[in-house]
Amino acid sequence: MVEISLWNTWTRRKEIFEPLDRSNVRMYVCGPTVYNRAHIGNARPAVVFDTLFLFLRHVFGDTNVTYVRNITDVDDKINAQAVERKEKGDRRTVNDIVTGISDETIRWYHEDMQALGVQAPTVEPRATRYIPEMIDMIRTLIDRGHAYFAEGHVLFEVATFPEYGCLANRTLDEMHLGARVEIAPYKKSGLDFVLWKPSTPELPGWDSPWGRGRPGWHIECSAMSRVLLGETFDIHAGGIDLAFPHHENEIAQSRCADPECDFARYWLHNGYLQVEGRKMAKSLGNFITVKDLRDRGVSGDVIRLVLLSTHYRQPLDWSERKVAEARSILRRWRSAAALDAGDAVGSPDPEVVAALADDLSTSRVFSVMHKLATEGNGASLKASAALLGLNLELENLEGLVGRAVDGLLSKRAEAREQRNFDRADLIRSLLLAAGLEISDSTDGPQTTVGPDFDGPKLLKLIRRAVTDGILESPEIVGVEPESADQNYKDQET
Repeated sequence: MVEISLWNTWTRRKEIFEPLDRSNVRMYVCGPTVYNRAHIGNARPAVVFDTLFLFLRHVFGDTNVTYVRNITDVDDKINAQAVERKEKGDRRTVNDIVTGISDETIRWYHEDMQALGVQAPTVEPRATRYIPEMIDMIRTLIDRGHAYFAEGHVLFEVATFPEYGCLANRTLDEMHLGARVEIAPYKKSGLDFVLWKPSTPELPGWDSPWGRGRPGWHIECSAMSRVLLGETFDIHAGGIDLAFPHHENEIAQSRCADPECDFARYWLHNGYLQVEGRKMAKSLGNFITVKDLRDRGVSGDVIRLVLLSTHYRQPLDWSERKVAEARSILRRWRSAAALDAGDAVGSPDPEVVAALADDLSTSRVFSVMHKLATEGNGASLKASAALLGLNLELENLEGLVGRAVDGLLSKRAEAREQRNFDRADLIRSLLLAAGLEISDSTDGPQTTVGPDFDGPKLLKLIRRAVTDGILESPEIVGVEPESADQNYKDQET
């Protein structure tokens, strides 16, 4: 069995990872708050901990890892957006607008993450479906003397948990000075945080012993992880920005609700993300969403590779240079894999496995993969890339797409022999538009699959060219119109 070492934020050292149950390794990662498009800072933990999920499944078995990544669909930002739309003339109730915003944003998030090669977690709970469990946990905290009711709110009393601040490595005095929390007159301390808050009639709310209201943000994750993973589980992860106060508050309320349990045993946090050396912010004009990049033609594999190019615990500086480098790396790896591996099935290189086992040391992984590409070990290169969630297969160059490419290259050669260079250039442009690069030599045309190669797109372009009368019957490239359209639709679904 591979020995895995992970940096534990709680203990501030690298530790050997020993799961509670090797047949059910359990991991919880804080997911999106669904009120807007995912930006590249949101994408980083999704990609990093998806990679950890892949690796844990490789080590312990595909069915032996339970990965929970929640969706926060109870939040004041969603409510504020709904109220704003209502004020601008939306005729639906605020509740219905909130539901619409959440559902749409969840769909966007899934589309973006799928484009990045991020797998669906084992369970993806929505906070709105676990309100009773949150109420039960809050009631337990009150009964145990760790929470109190004041002016329609239920608050956790930080002073009742002496270990508060251990994750963030801050004293109570330091936290009081730097606290970014509301100082309300009904709080016993400025650090006390909300477990339950009242809702006005038009806002989303649920009946509770403390009146109609909604949960605070922190209790959501504690309750959902408790139900789905148990009072003690293996890994809790997220961005470093969540360490305080969100994760600190989760620890306090979870360990006070279940004092005989540890809650999470290993805490993992990825570093901040900047853009070209500056903090990402709308006010600076450098706020980048995953959709922005995709609309600019940056493929999901390229985005993923950039997000993994820096060790997950270190700050990542997103730059156009890194995007260009990632494109070049993927092109080289794909070419090496195609030339050597064919359909061969390989195993991840042992050095790649060892690097990932060492706290996801992706820089070491990249070094090994460059060596595999140089040596022409395509099968191992593809299998190693798969552990990073990267697909080096020449996607869709089988069946319909393979015949399409062969047919187009054949017709291009015929056109060049007939000195019909306009037609030859047209065919070349179709291939280039789909990401297949062509260079002519004395030995004939040489093709290279670029990192953004899109087989379904090629089929759609061919179908459009035939429909517009630019190409003759699609049989010249071996693609029937209906098949091309359906294949493309299937890939988009």
